[in-house]
Amino acid sequence: MPTIDDFRTALASHPPRLATRTEKTPAAVAIIFHDRADESHLLFIERTRQEGDPWSGHIAFPGGRLEEEDADLRAAAERETMEEVGLCLDAAEYLGRLDDLTGSTLPVQVAGFAYCVEEFAALAPNGEVQEAFWVPIGHLLDPERHLEKQFPFRGLENRILPAIDILGPDRPVLWGITYRFVSQLFALAGYPLPGAGGEL
Repeated sequence: MPTIDDFRTALASHPPRLATRTEKTPAAVAIIFHDRADESHLLFIERTRQEGDPWSGHIAFPGGRLEEEDADLRAAAERETMEEVGLCLDAAEYLGRLDDLTGSTLPVQVAGFAYCVEEFAALAPNGEVQEAFWVPIGHLLDPERHLEKQFPFRGLENRILPAIDILGPDRPVLWGITYRFVSQLFALAGYPLPGAGGEL
């Protein structure tokens, strides 16, 4: 089982591959560890279901698009985290940046910034977030939680992609760009996910 030190060491020595500027919308997410005594946890959100929102109902990390007010992508990730779940990252330990990811079904390129918070803070989801929850990292490595599922691809066909069931029956699964960030994170720490990699 990886520890927070495994992720800390891996990210400290990782030179992230950054996406070049394209016509795709730049966005950023915060990948937040809570370093508990028994097992580290990661923060996820379930986005509120809204018509016209391509991420409606998805499991994700807190984050969103780069705005004019943001100094850079990391600032965007921190601002969105405060807005979406009420968690201020000013005092959090910054662990590093993952490789940027580009969506193939959605016109976005996403930067991922990792943090660790030692103190548990009550979360206050806004209207964009249905629920915010901490997931033990062991759940993400549990082979029984890994599956393959059909997802719409550009609205025309379905593709079979890897996913993780972290919430149980009749709940959304973790997939897409969020899955790819999780896969990248654990691979860097030397603990590749049981499922195969996938593109979205």
